[in-house]
Amino acid sequence: MTDKAVIGNSSEVVLHFDLKLEDGSAADSTRVHNKPAKLTIGDGSLTPSFEACLLGLCVGDKKSFTLPPEDAFGMPNPDNIHHMDRTKFSADSPAEPGMIIAFAQPGGGEIPGIVREVVGDSVTVDFNHPLAGQTVVFDVEILEVKS
Repeated sequence: MTDKAVIGNSSEVVLHFDLKLEDGSAADSTRVHNKPAKLTIGDGSLTPSFEACLLGLCVGDKKSFTLPPEDAFGMPNPDNIHHMDRTKFSADSPAEPGMIIAFAQPGGGEIPGIVREVVGDSVTVDFNHPLAGQTVVFDVEILEVKS
């Protein structure tokens, strides 16, 4: 009989997850393209509450947990909503409400923004995470653990 590796601080974990909203609608899933997620506990990429839900799980374990907004993707920040001039948008990517557009950051990376409103020459773009303010349900299946 072999001992299963247990998820602890600094463990590398490979898992499948399904992310749903409280109403059961699907938000994301690694199963769609059969590409599991790989993460390291304690590296700062996950919230402490999400990590706490994974601690102690072993390969083969399946768990479902619900996280309130402040423990998942945070609450919407009004400072992340910007008003831009319509001329900043090209004919190739016109500003239409609901569109997600990648914007260049000063450091060279990109950040997605959701066009919330277009009024005259003013475009309102929301740079909050699309799931900010949402209670989310994670269903996880642990595939691999390296301590």
